[in-house]
Amino acid sequence: MAHSRFRPYLINSLLLVLALLASVAIGAVYIAPATVLRIFLGHLPGVNMAGDWPATAVTIIMQVRLPHTVLVALTGAALAGSGAAYQGLFRNPLADPYLIGVASGAGLGAVLAMSRSWPTNWLALYAVPVAAFLGAVVTIIIVYTLARTGPTLQTTTLILAGVAFSSFATALTSFLMLRSNAELRRALGWLLGGSILSGWTPVLAMLPYVTVGLLLLLTMGHTLNVLQFGDDQAQQMGLNVERSKRLLIIAASLTTAAAVAFSGIIGFVGLIVPHLVRLLWGPDYRHLTPLSIIGGGTLLLLADILARVVLAPQVLPVGVVTALAGAPFFLWILYRAKAKVMW
Repeated sequence: MAHSRFRPYLINSLLLVLALLASVAIGAVYIAPATVLRIFLGHLPGVNMAGDWPATAVTIIMQVRLPHTVLVALTGAALAGSGAAYQGLFRNPLADPYLIGVASGAGLGAVLAMSRSWPTNWLALYAVPVAAFLGAVVTIIIVYTLARTGPTLQTTTLILAGVAFSSFATALTSFLMLRSNAELRRALGWLLGGSILSGWTPVLAMLPYVTVGLLLLLTMGHTLNVLQFGDDQAQQMGLNVERSKRLLIIAASLTTAAAVAFSGIIGFVGLIVPHLVRLLWGPDYRHLTPLSIIGGGTLLLLADILARVVLAPQVLPVGVVTALAGAPFFLWILYRAKAKVMW
């Protein structure tokens, strides 16, 4: 039994390690995964590896590709973890940060911050995620309020409210972009999820937000399980429903905002990964959330590799790749839901 319990973690962790190695190895200059691994090991304290590789390979890996890879993995983990939390919170398999408007709200907040002149780069670096977080929280409060009818949360109204507010936020974002011609190209790339930053600075800036948000979500697996019984029964089981929901919203919005602020709007990761995990390993959120976090990093790394190699040397925005994969997946989910209703 113990082996079967840990097997999903072993499989997901192995896939994540392979995706990390592939992401660092593949690029304009190909570096063999074995060399990448040896360079990694050579940087560990107490490990002495023979340095038979060129110095440029070390620079490319440690200063360019590794920070990019870590940022992509963190973004995927944040989006998938928050997607799992939103699905459990709303008891709706279609609730992901993109579809219910949270990503667009975070994007609007980030663009508002980017449109301002900040006195130092350090302040600007932290102002954008804070503004994105506020945008995400305001959005989820509005969408939740619009979708709620009495004590229940209707699936249809949730999606409609999310789509409507997402369109509104996107329109405002476009308006701000048009008023800032000099930043138009950068902002457009950012909206398509193609502005993943480079270097270790954004990784270090993003890490606290994602770490705090994901750790909170990881501690709330049992809470999400109890919420699946409905608010009344969860209350009878001793759960402080409203406080738990507020904490879940804050944690999920924090991780979404951090991902959007540093990597742009990347859709469908928060929808696809929790769904696949639920199909493969069950609906228990004590395992679904951590497995989604690991799987989200893997999926976005694979999408990022595709974005870099499909039209090389041109690099596609990674948001385009996830949308091309996610839209058919979303239609498949709708088809399954329709089939269940009909039969």
